Amino acid sequence: QVQLVESGGGLVQVGGSLRLSCVASGRRFEDYSVGWFRQAPGNEREFVAGITWGNNIYSPDSLKGRFIISRDNTESTVYLQMNSLQAEDTAAYYCAASRRVIRGTMWDQYDYWGQGTQVTVSS
Repeated sequence: QVQLVESGGGLVQVGGSLRLSCVASGRRFEDYSVGWFRQAPGNEREFVAGITWGNNIYSPDSLKGRFIISRDNTESTVYLQMNSLQAEDTAAYYCAASRRVIRGTMWDQYDYWGQGTQVTVSS
């Protein structure tokens, strides 16, 4: 079992930056791949970035260069650095973890989810 808690969301102006954190509790966090997803009202949950247990990172082409994922296994934490934020980045952001998935981009490939943290980008 893994419990995930996201933090770092908030209100930011267009062009600003935020760093989200996903802290995991449980055993052997280093064995888990972790993904970040987001969901805006009325939209489906969207894959944002992922990092495997082997530290390979991947993300949609549309977000590469702006959103950067990293992990610190000593702190059982995965980070999502978000730069040059735009109004369309406004959403609830969730992290998810799984030992089964390697490069998962679909939310239902993951076994554990956090409660989410809200990011609001104002113009």
